[in-house]
Amino acid sequence: MEGLSRLPGNTFSDPTQTNHHVSHTLEIKNGHRIAKWPEVGLGGARINYNRMGEDEAELLRNYRPELVYGKVVVQHPDNFVPAVLAYDKKVLRFFGYFKQSIPESPNEYYRVRPVKIFYYLEDDSLEVFEEVQENSGIPQGKLIRRHRFPKNDHGETYNFRDLNLGQNLAIYGKVFRICDCDPFTREWLESEGVHVNQPEMIPRDPYLTKRNQAAELKSSRTKNDFDKLKQFVEMDRKVLRFYAIWDDRSRMFGDKREFIIQYYLVNDTMEVREVHPINDGRDPFPILINRHKIPKDRYNVKGTFPHVFLELSDTEVKDYLKPSDLMVGRTVTIYGRDFFIYDCDTFTKTFYTKNFGISDFGPVDVHPPPEEDAKMEIPPYNGFGSLEDSIQNCLKLQPDRPKKDYVKLMENEHHVLRYEAVLDSPREIDKLRKFVINYRLGDDTISIFEPPQRNSGIIGGRFLERTRVSKPNSTPANPQYYGPSDFYIGATVEVFRQRFIIRSADLFVLKYAEEHPEQFTPSVIDSLRQHLSDQGGRPDAHLATNIQVQRKPGDFIGLYAEIRSKLKGMRITDRSQIREMFLRYDKDRNGFIARENIPDIFRQINLPIENDLIDAMMAECATNEQGKINLYDFLRFFEG
Repeated sequence: MEGLSRLPGNTFSDPTQTNHHVSHTLEIKNGHRIAKWPEVGLGGARINYNRMGEDEAELLRNYRPELVYGKVVVQHPDNFVPAVLAYDKKVLRFFGYFKQSIPESPNEYYRVRPVKIFYYLEDDSLEVFEEVQENSGIPQGKLIRRHRFPKNDHGETYNFRDLNLGQNLAIYGKVFRICDCDPFTREWLESEGVHVNQPEMIPRDPYLTKRNQAAELKSSRTKNDFDKLKQFVEMDRKVLRFYAIWDDRSRMFGDKREFIIQYYLVNDTMEVREVHPINDGRDPFPILINRHKIPKDRYNVKGTFPHVFLELSDTEVKDYLKPSDLMVGRTVTIYGRDFFIYDCDTFTKTFYTKNFGISDFGPVDVHPPPEEDAKMEIPPYNGFGSLEDSIQNCLKLQPDRPKKDYVKLMENEHHVLRYEAVLDSPREIDKLRKFVINYRLGDDTISIFEPPQRNSGIIGGRFLERTRVSKPNSTPANPQYYGPSDFYIGATVEVFRQRFIIRSADLFVLKYAEEHPEQFTPSVIDSLRQHLSDQGGRPDAHLATNIQVQRKPGDFIGLYAEIRSKLKGMRITDRSQIREMFLRYDKDRNGFIARENIPDIFRQINLPIENDLIDAMMAECATNEQGKINLYDFLRFFEG
C-alpha cells in the first residue's frame, strides 16, 4: 500500500488494518483538562512528522520577517477549544408556561402551569423543568428530561436560534409559550446576532389564585351603615305587593294575564305569582318566578362565563331590582317579560310615601269594558210536538225530557174537575151537542168527551185527547195555559179554535174550590155555589149529586161497553184487588155496600159519576130487595 501513488482519486485505505482506535487528546491533571498531542495515529500507527518543541514553536510564533515594506502582520489562529470545553456550564434559561384543560371539574376548566426551559450550549440539548408547588396534586419537577428535542419529521433538532420570546415551542404534543429569559440569556443571544423580543407576562392560574385567596389571612373591616341583621329585625314579614299585568298578545297564542309581584324587604328578594280566574283553562301553578334576587339584566355577563356549569352570583351580577324600580304606572322587565304595574296595596303606598315621598297612587285601568253576552234567541214555535219538547232542542244538542212536577202529580193524581159545556156556534145542529170537560189537577191537562145521543147524526165519544191547552192570547215564547180559576159557570173556553161555554159543574168542583181557595178567585167560587143552589138546593154530601146528563135506556149499553173497555185497560181483573176494593167500603162487614159508596168507587177508577149511570149499575147488580150490592154481584159487574 505504501508504494502506490498518492494522486487525487488514488487514495486507498489499508484493508489489513483492523484497529481503528483514536488516541485521546485530553488529560485531566489536578481536576483540570489539559490538551495533549496525539503520539500515535489511527489504530496505533506511527505518525510521520517532526515534532516541534514548545520553545521552537514559540520562537517561530514570534518571528517577524521584515521585507521592503516593513514587517508582515501574521494572523495567528486562535487556539482550538472544543464546544464541550468552551460552553461548559453555560446554559440559556427561558421562562414560559403551558395550559392544561380540566374537562371533568365543575370549578375550573383549565390550569396554567409555569415551566423553565434550559438550553445547554455544549451539546444543544434542552430540558423542561416545572417548579414544585405545595399541595398541587400534580407530579411536578423534571417534566421532560435533557436531550435534543426533535424539530420536525426530517430529523432536525432545535437550536438556540429557534428560541425567542413570544414564541410557541411544540414538544411532543405540548405547546410551551416562551415569555421571558434571564439577563445572561438575553446578552448571549444578542451577542450571536439574535434579536430578542419583548417579554410577556405569565398568566395566573385561576385555581391557585382562588386557593391562595382562601389561605390568606382574613382581615376584618368596620361594618358600614347597612346592617343585614338590622334589616332582618326591622323588615321581617314586611312585603311590598304590586298588581301587574303581562300583555303577550303580540305573539302567537299570547294572552293578557294578571300577576302579583311581591318584594320581600327582609332580604331584597322577589317572586311573581299568577292570578288564576275561575275556569281559565290553565294549570293551577300559582308561582311563575320563585323567590330570589332578580337582576335587572341577567344577560349583561361576560361571554367567557361558563353558563353550562355555573349559575349567576353576586360576582357576575351587580345590579338587582330595588323598590325604586317598582312604581305604579311603570313597566318592569323580569327575565324578558314586560310587567306593567297598575296598582298596589295599602302597606306599599304607606312605604313609598314614607321613604320616597310619593303620594300619587292612582290605579291604572287596564281591564277592558265588559262585553255584553250574546242573548240566545228562541226561534218561533213551528207547531211540531209540544212546546216544552221543541224548546229543549234549542237549549242543548242532546235535548232532555221536560221536567215534571212529580210532587204535584202524586198529590193530585186522582183529582179531576168535570164541567158540562156546549159549543158556541151559529149552527143550529151544534147547539144541541153537549160535552164533558175534564180538567186534571195532577198535570193541568184537559180532555173533552162528547156523550153519544140517539138520532143526532153525530158520533159521540172522545173529542179531545188529554193535553195542555194554551189561552188564545198567549204567545209560543211565553205561553199561558188554562188553570182551575178559568173554568166557571158561563165562562167561554177556546180550545184549538173551538169555543165552549161552561153550563154546569160537578159537585166535587165546588168542594175542591172551597177546600183550596188559593187556586180559585172568589167570583169563581160564588158562581159555582149559586149555580148548584139554583138546581133545587144544594144536595147532601152523602148523595153525591153530579152532572145531570139524562140518557135514554138504550144509551146505557154503549156507555156500559165503554166502561168495560176502560176497566180492562186498567187491568182490574184480579179478584183479590176487587175484593180489597169491596171490603174498603164494607166497613160493617155485613157483606153489602150501599148506593152512597158507588160515587167514591167510580171516582177511584176515573169513571163518570152520573146519577143515571149509578142507577143503571144498581139495577144491573143489585139482586136483593134493599137495593144493596153484595160481593158476588160486585165481582160479576167488574168481570162482566
